[in-house]
Amino acid sequence: MPNPNLNKSVAAFPVEISIVIPLLNEAESLPELTRWIARVLEAHGLTYEVILIDDGSTDDSWAVMEALAATDDTLRGIRFNRNYGKSAALNVGFEAARGRVVCTMDADLQDSPEELPELYRMIVEDEYDLVSGWKQKRYDPLSKTIPTKLFNGATRAMSGIQLHDFNCGLKAYDSRVVKSIEVYGEMHRYIPVIAKWNGFRKIGEKVVQHQERKYGVTKFGLERFIFGFLDLLSITFVGRFRRAPMHFFGTLGTLSFLLGLLITLWLTGEKVWLSLHNMKARQVTEQPLFFLALTAVIVGVLLFVAGFLGEMIQLNGPKRDDYLIRERLN
Repeated sequence: MPNPNLNKSVAAFPVEISIVIPLLNEAESLPELTRWIARVLEAHGLTYEVILIDDGSTDDSWAVMEALAATDDTLRGIRFNRNYGKSAALNVGFEAARGRVVCTMDADLQDSPEELPELYRMIVEDEYDLVSGWKQKRYDPLSKTIPTKLFNGATRAMSGIQLHDFNCGLKAYDSRVVKSIEVYGEMHRYIPVIAKWNGFRKIGEKVVQHQERKYGVTKFGLERFIFGFLDLLSITFVGRFRRAPMHFFGTLGTLSFLLGLLITLWLTGEKVWLSLHNMKARQVTEQPLFFLALTAVIVGVLLFVAGFLGEMIQLNGPKRDDYLIRERLN
């Protein structure tokens, strides 16, 4: 079904900008953050909505959101029944967004709302599909910044997208992008890569302010860099072969099968030649190469079957974005 948002003008949207904010136990920062957003966007004359997604908080975040929404009709809230992760929160927020431009930011006050008007302008006037923030000056310890640099370098090399900071939470999107992609698992780090695989190639970057954390503690540990590398391999494979897994598995399977077949023919031909010349020849099944050939044939068949099953799953796969939402606001 065609996406009704693909060719709309700015005036056709209920608001000009949607700000999607996933959060986990950020009760202290929410009042200050929402006031800051309102002050900046109202000063620039932009119509907006703020969509807060409570990703299973165990503090008073939802109570604070209810109190804020009671006096502010620009604020909308979604509450997960449990913690699903940032990707799930963003995916649901993208579905709910009604703005011409959709921006994402973290709820911990380290992302500055002062950047939002310029990000909006770059999407609307400069016609970028996606603009990613670059925290050129960071207020993070070396234990976080060094792995981040390695992660960003690997992602640039594998994706071909020249961004300095893929994992920056402050990003802006044309509405067509967020309505056309699916974010699941831990793929929020790779939204620019997902967007590129979906045909959105005008991807830009903007240097943004990075604030020191004012409340609470970070929700991410070093394990995210391990998961991040695995996710990078996954998204690279999925992006290239999701629509045709047989192209990947079938090619490898065919090569493996042919290798095994050629070795078997060689061994058989060698035995026949030696026999015809009355020379002593070992049985084919007594030679180590025979077992290598047999393994290659079996692996080739298994890879081919894997490709076939992948094609069937791709055609009939279940949705990945069914999340249990407990409550909504506005």
